[in-house]
Amino acid sequence: MKIAFIGLGNMGGPMARNLVKAGHAVRVFDLNSVAVQTLADAGAEATLSPADAVHNAEFVITMLPAAAHVKAVLTGPEGVFGAVPLGVPIVDCSTIDPASARHFAELAEKNGNPLADAPVSGGTGGATAGTLTFMVGASTELFARVQPVLQAMGKNIVHCGATGTGQVAKVCNNLLLAISMIGVAEAMTLGASLGIDPKVLAGIVNTSSGRCWSADTYNPYPGVMDGVPAARGYSGGFGVNLMLKDLGLATAAAQQAGQQLPLGTVAQQLYQTWSEQGHGTLDFSSIIQMLQAPSRS
Repeated sequence: MKIAFIGLGNMGGPMARNLVKAGHAVRVFDLNSVAVQTLADAGAEATLSPADAVHNAEFVITMLPAAAHVKAVLTGPEGVFGAVPLGVPIVDCSTIDPASARHFAELAEKNGNPLADAPVSGGTGGATAGTLTFMVGASTELFARVQPVLQAMGKNIVHCGATGTGQVAKVCNNLLLAISMIGVAEAMTLGASLGIDPKVLAGIVNTSSGRCWSADTYNPYPGVMDGVPAARGYSGGFGVNLMLKDLGLATAAAQQAGQQLPLGTVAQQLYQTWSEQGHGTLDFSSIIQMLQAPSRS
C-alpha cells in the first residue's frame, strides 16, 4: 500500500520504519531533514512537504507533538487537505485533546476524507518492536479499514468508540502513567537510601502488588534495567515536556467534565518544576533525579 507518514520523531520514526519492513511503499516528511534521511536510508521515499508526501497516497498517518502541529499539517498551504486523494483515510496518531480530534475529523470529512484518531502507548521500545497499543476513535467501518495497516506497527489495536474516544483513552492512560512513574521513582529512591539493592527491590516490586509498567518495563532507577532511558542518561524516550503537555490535556479535560484530579495535579506540578529547571528534553522517567536531590530542611 502507498502510505504517507508525516512526523518522524522518537515515536514516528520507528513506526514508519516498521511500515517499510512490512512491505509498504512509504513516503515520509518531517521538518527534521536528518530524520527524513534516516528513513530514506531504511527504504522510505523522502518528500519536501506534507502535500508532496500524500500525493497519490492510499493511506495517510500523522504523528505530531500537539494539536497546533496537526492543524498546520492538515490545513496549511502545503498541507494534506490540498493534495490528498478523495476518500483516502487519514489516521492521526498524535496525542491531542478530544475536542480537537473531533474538529479535525469534521474538517477532513468536508475535504472528502475519513479521519480516525489513534494515539499510541508503549514508548519508544514498543514503537521500535512494533508492539504498540493503538487507541482508535473511529466509526466501525473506518476502524475496519485502518486496522490492518496499524497492525504493522502495533500488537493491540483497540476500537475505543466514536471519533475522539481514542484521545480520551490516551489522556487517561498518560495521567495514570505520570502518577505511577512518580510513585515508582519515590519507592526506588527510598529503598536505595535505606540500603536495599535497587535490583533486588525492583525484582520484589515486579512480583508483588506494586507491579506496574513504570516498574517492570521502564524502571527509572539507573542500573536496574538495560535498554531504557535510565540506562542511557535519560536521553531519547518520552520527553518531560511531552508528559507535561499530556497532563495539561488531562487537566483541561477534567475541568470540562467537572472531575477532580488530586494526584494528577501534584504530578503536573512536579513535572512543571522539573521542566523549569531545564530538564524538559530528558525522558519523563528522569523525574527520579529530582526526587533523589537532597531534601532541604
